[in-house]
Amino acid sequence: MSIDVSDLKNFQVIDHPLVQHKITMLRDVSTGTNQFRALVSEIAMLMAYEAFRDMPLEDIEVRTPIETCMSPVISGRKVAIVPILRAGLGMVDGILTLIPSARVGHIGLYRDPETHEPHEYYCKLPDPISERPIVVVDPMLATGGSAVDAINMIKEHGGKNIKFMCIIAAPEGVRKLCESHPDVMVYAGHLDRELNSIKYICPGLGDAGDRIFGTK
Repeated sequence: MSIDVSDLKNFQVIDHPLVQHKITMLRDVSTGTNQFRALVSEIAMLMAYEAFRDMPLEDIEVRTPIETCMSPVISGRKVAIVPILRAGLGMVDGILTLIPSARVGHIGLYRDPETHEPHEYYCKLPDPISERPIVVVDPMLATGGSAVDAINMIKEHGGKNIKFMCIIAAPEGVRKLCESHPDVMVYAGHLDRELNSIKYICPGLGDAGDRIFGTK
């Protein structure tokens, strides 16, 4: 029986028609590596447009060809993009296209093939992480274990203003992440039905890392 996540206040599906169209193309088993990689980047850019709608602004003085005026720019420290390695790397360029000045950190986690539990092997974050808006990215939110652990690591380093963004989510992972970190807004491109017995999202799109990097 599928898990209900309708009561979660910190979860949002970005159901823009362009996002949904591109996700359908991602799912297709016949979509090759080059196109798959491009689609992941495009979807990340479209989702970031919505996820960063609340970025703070401040007015600065600008001289136009006609006159001088006050006009808004983004204020505060540069955004930190933190992909969960390795599949999360596929979403970085799309967000950088939208926010070229963003800083990029990396968190390395791998999933034990038997227990399906995440294990850390790398963490490098922009400094000072405590003063930056942060978006953690991973194309798939399955069990939620890697996402929960990655955000735990960021908080241990002082990170506070954190969002999480994925392309496909399973209800099991959404509930685990949202309940473990109620202060983190979670954005997904699509909420799928469930996890299967080996913890793959159904209907899903297969292994995102393998499809992005052309590995088996």
